[in-house]
Amino acid sequence: MRRIAITERTDWKQTADRLGFHFHTIDGEPYWDERAYYAFTLEQIERDIETPTGELHEMAMDLVADVVRDEALLRRLAIPEAYWEWIARSWREASPHLYGRMDFAYDGNGAAKLYELNYDTPTSLYEAAFFQWLWLEEQRERGVLPKSADQYNLIQESLIEAFGTIAKRLPRPLYFSAVRDSLEDQGTIAYLADCAEQAGVATRKIAIEDIGLSKDGRYTDLDDNVVEAMFKLYPLEFMFVEEFGAALPASRCLLIEPPWKAVLSNKGILPLLWERHRDHPNLLPAFFENDAAGRPGNDALPAGWVRKPLFSREGANIELRTPSGETLRSDGPYADAPTIRQAFHPLPKFDGGYPLVGSWVVADRPCGLGVREDASLITQDTSRFVPHAII
Repeated sequence: MRRIAITERTDWKQTADRLGFHFHTIDGEPYWDERAYYAFTLEQIERDIETPTGELHEMAMDLVADVVRDEALLRRLAIPEAYWEWIARSWREASPHLYGRMDFAYDGNGAAKLYELNYDTPTSLYEAAFFQWLWLEEQRERGVLPKSADQYNLIQESLIEAFGTIAKRLPRPLYFSAVRDSLEDQGTIAYLADCAEQAGVATRKIAIEDIGLSKDGRYTDLDDNVVEAMFKLYPLEFMFVEEFGAALPASRCLLIEPPWKAVLSNKGILPLLWERHRDHPNLLPAFFENDAAGRPGNDALPAGWVRKPLFSREGANIELRTPSGETLRSDGPYADAPTIRQAFHPLPKFDGGYPLVGSWVVADRPCGLGVREDASLITQDTSRFVPHAII
């Protein structure tokens, strides 16, 4: 694994704007950054990223089966009791799921270490699945990359195939919903809707803020049509506490991602995985903070640690303590959530900063990666996306 400086395409911004990639720049700073790329060998991809992603995914799915049957585990994850049966029912009925992303610390040597699972509302999808592939093709055509350069990227093909399979169980149309004013979220659902349409799925879009509730407890669109199936790029834990959240279990709306993803999108999955698979080479020690083992000074938790809320996104409300005592914190809206502590394992340092490897899973199959890079050890929503290639 190497970080290699490269000449960026002079017309990449015009290409991005033309293709609807409107969040390529955030607050005047580049989000998409092609002034360098990360080069991997095929062995590194297959041995260190793809294979452990598949294994960890199976471990996590097995854990869901245990959690939905165990009230004590649901309590440890702080999932509201009113939703337990709804979540368990969605698992028993094998409600279809689409995709997820695992975030790893990896430097090209040794085992990749799992930081967390983003299995409910993962973003950085369009840039990973489509725009970095376009970058690869154009840079090969222009002679900047060798003709033999490749990329670990079957994400788009996998999404279209998955939508084709899911479509057999879907009421039509499939609504795609996200927060109205989020450029990134709107861009992501537009891309996903396009993939669904390529699979023959009829789609509509609706802002989360525009969803209504009928007198008989069904979700509706602005024309009072019942929303029977919806992909929502909006966290389940947010839905649980909002005005219409109480209607979820009886709404008969098929959600993607399904209710059982509330288990996997919860940072409490990390200590539960550690309890069941202690010393697995791709896992870091992790503990619920209200357990004795999760308190600083306990021998089970090394001197360095990272505190994470059970419910958090995009690196929000993280507190990081290095073994030497240095502390880093990020702000966010999850300050009141219960927390876990995970053993400190720093991201590697390359010339441009600290890269985090996001490994994508679509319909249970590992299928690609994206690299996010930050000047800080904490990866956040403004961290740069840097393309990769197999050289």
